[in-house]
Amino acid sequence: MHDSAELPVPVWRDELEHEYAALAARLEPLVPCLEIPLHLPWIDAINTLKKQRGAVIMAHSYQSPEIFHGVADVTGDSLGLAQAARDCDAELIVICGVHFMAESAKILAPDKTVLIPDLDAGCSLASSITADDVRALKARHPGVPVVSYANTSAAVKAESDAICTSANAVQVVEAMGAPKVIFLPDEFLGRHVAGRTDVELVLWRGRCEVHEKFTAQQARHARETFDARIVAHPECSPEVLAEADFVGSTTAMGKWLARQQPERVALITECSMADNLRAQFPQTRFIKPCNLCPHMQRITLPNIYAALRDLRHAIEIPAEVIAGARRALDRMLEVGRREAA
Repeated sequence: MHDSAELPVPVWRDELEHEYAALAARLEPLVPCLEIPLHLPWIDAINTLKKQRGAVIMAHSYQSPEIFHGVADVTGDSLGLAQAARDCDAELIVICGVHFMAESAKILAPDKTVLIPDLDAGCSLASSITADDVRALKARHPGVPVVSYANTSAAVKAESDAICTSANAVQVVEAMGAPKVIFLPDEFLGRHVAGRTDVELVLWRGRCEVHEKFTAQQARHARETFDARIVAHPECSPEVLAEADFVGSTTAMGKWLARQQPERVALITECSMADNLRAQFPQTRFIKPCNLCPHMQRITLPNIYAALRDLRHAIEIPAEVIAGARRALDRMLEVGRREAA
């Protein structure tokens, strides 16, 4: 096994300027232009190795532009990536995101090899609660169903009755058919959901270390100074959400931008997402009250290359945990099918 520090740095070839001219033009407004010649050799080496391995690279919307646009075959939110891992023909999947996302892909595609470039790419929400915590909550609230946010470990999912995303949390909570639901682990998302349902929620004290940093004053400043529309993720505090013109998931934010096409917008979420959306909505000026997720930033072009080269950091989950987590995920997917019918 090679250490990533021992990786040979791919060398610049003049042909890369022509081969990746379209990508370079796409990246130019998204990353410092001096970085592009440094990224292109890695992108070329990854794309070559990806073809040799028959691998598919999947990147979350919070990944940096050189990954999101440069090497990813599939992009999207955590559930979308897991479903894509299940549905694609490739037997080797590289998840450019955090650990719970790679676990979710493995849960839905247990027979495939799922790699994560850095095992330490974690999540403050996922680490805020354990399976033991869930069992203790269920003991204190016997018979009360548990709905866990997707941003949780496989072990926590396995202890849950259903999983939800930020987009479908209200629908999943109400689908439990109970007057009270244990909702885990994001306190702010839980408070947002509680304001939109008559179901009583038992909340946990988990918070996203990125979204909890945003303030209502930042949102007001973006509106008053730049005349920007405010779009916020429901993992933000209630005070921030009260300032927003729209509150929604990462996918819902993109759909809102497509519908509204605002002149100026402030996305109150992880700021790599704004970088990536700027390529899709060049007519919109993005005002960034910017917080980067330190865990997402652990995924880099060199460690993606190392993961492919050495087939390293494969996700392994005990079969009984996969079975329990899959039941909870299937419960959520069934809610979605009923909503669509």
